Amino acid sequence: MDWNLMIRCSVKQGFFTRALQIYSSMVRSGFHGSEFTFPFVLKACAKLSSLGDVKKLHSHTLLTGFQSHVFVQTALIDAYSKCRCLHSARLVFDEMPLRSPVSWNSIISAHCRDFHIDQSFAILSRMQLLGLELSPTTFLGFLPVCSLPQGLSIHCNVTKLGLDDDLPLANSIMIMYIRLSQIDGALSIFDSLLQKSIVSWTVILGGYLSSGEVTKVFTVFNQMRRQLVVPDSVVFVNLLSCCKLSGNLLLSMSVHSLLLRSGFHQKDPIDNLVTAMYVECKDLVSARRVFDDADEKSVFLWTSMISGYAQLGHPREALHLFNMMLRTASKPNEPTLAAVLSACAEMGSLRTGEEIEQYIFLNDLGSDLRVQTSLIHMFCKCGSIKKAQAVFGRTPRKDLAVWSSMINGYAMHGMGKEALNLFHQMQNEEGIEPDSVVFTSVLLACSHSGMVEDGLKHFRSMEKEFGVEPSIEHYSCLVDLLGRAGYVELAMRTIEKMPAQVQARVSAPVLSACYKHQNLELGEMAAEKLFKLKKARSSGNFVLMNNMYTSMGKWREAEKSRRLIDGKGLVKVPGWSQIEIDGVV
Repeated sequence: MDWNLMIRCSVKQGFFTRALQIYSSMVRSGFHGSEFTFPFVLKACAKLSSLGDVKKLHSHTLLTGFQSHVFVQTALIDAYSKCRCLHSARLVFDEMPLRSPVSWNSIISAHCRDFHIDQSFAILSRMQLLGLELSPTTFLGFLPVCSLPQGLSIHCNVTKLGLDDDLPLANSIMIMYIRLSQIDGALSIFDSLLQKSIVSWTVILGGYLSSGEVTKVFTVFNQMRRQLVVPDSVVFVNLLSCCKLSGNLLLSMSVHSLLLRSGFHQKDPIDNLVTAMYVECKDLVSARRVFDDADEKSVFLWTSMISGYAQLGHPREALHLFNMMLRTASKPNEPTLAAVLSACAEMGSLRTGEEIEQYIFLNDLGSDLRVQTSLIHMFCKCGSIKKAQAVFGRTPRKDLAVWSSMINGYAMHGMGKEALNLFHQMQNEEGIEPDSVVFTSVLLACSHSGMVEDGLKHFRSMEKEFGVEPSIEHYSCLVDLLGRAGYVELAMRTIEKMPAQVQARVSAPVLSACYKHQNLELGEMAAEKLFKLKKARSSGNFVLMNNMYTSMGKWREAEKSRRLIDGKGLVKVPGWSQIEIDGVV
């Protein structure tokens, strides 16, 4: 029986546990390994990250007399380093009587893997002083972890040694430049390559994608097709991600058509990406068609489709799909539950939300912060602030999203003091700095509770103390804060001091405040600003202006605004409410 052959075949086929079992059977049969056995078995241990087995094999090499064999020692260095035991790897290296170039490369990679990059450079310098031959493999370990100056030094060394024509090394240097946001550096290498592999093209596509340059991604892809390079699944992953980023439906459909012709459409995660892409393009029909056509639905595919329904205002369909998922072999994970809880919040279905909370506890999924954040948001939206407080209270390590969700919950319930107290607690006790989303919730809380001075103070501190630049949402909250409190003139003066591009977009709260406080003059000024925006020419704003005229006896103006509504073909959207009775919304 050829034990070495069986072990080698198992390792090459990826059956690492089986390789260890064969080695154990060999030892029990009275045979011991050779210099050809141990490297393969140690590779299996490294793949399994089994430090205990590496130590056992190390002792076996000592007992059988192979501890000084260069192949075995090099394999030990590699196995120890991949099991995150740099100290043992270094001990083996230091005790080697003879070191091959592979041994030196292995110890360099070991230090890089453990982020001891300076020691890796020191070892590289020793190799150069000893006149050892440096190969492309010598430099590969540096590239995933080096800084930009270190990377430039490595690139310089590679060029001096004439190794820049090695394609795998060139691809790795390009990846290094892209990781460090130096796309031009990667592009210069790419353009200098006489031969380009599919990996080379994929690296450049991924680089442009990571910097959000959609047009350049497709320029490179078209160049690739002109050179008759056949795209692989990784290329399509980049293209689909790019389409998702752009939200361009026509472009997405074109890529999907090409994908279908290539035959990669049924591979995971391709079907998941196609579904998510169509969701981002707001085409739920196409997303659902892809979902239904998938032979095997992973939890990621289910989550993408459920999230799509929840995000695009179809909470009932999201919950229906979730119930279908529970009847399959796929089990929901934390992102799935976060999406479903978002659908419950949208529907205002407290009963369903409580059932999902129970499912979370029964399946031990409650420790995930995304789930906790979604639970808080759901309970707040469904009117159960006490249950939201209970979830918040039992969350041990709260991140910014958890704090933000609870502050926003207090804001929507008009509990301004509680929101501000929590806001200050987050900063003073936990040392967490607020972001723009938290400040939106704080300003909203101040607006709904009539806390004008607090709102103005936090709006000023937002940029001065925390460096958060005010967005449209912040300006709208500020105007709403002043308008609700009756400071309509101050609200208008505030709008006039805002950047010109946001003035019209934040005038809607002033129009509402003018109607409430019967200030026709400022109402007409706000309406004039508001109607400069095409998006703001909704029936609701015209109806509000019409009601203001009517309430103040301005019948002629009211009739004129009514004719405007009819002339523009606008239809007043009827208001609607929903309540939950016996678990049914």
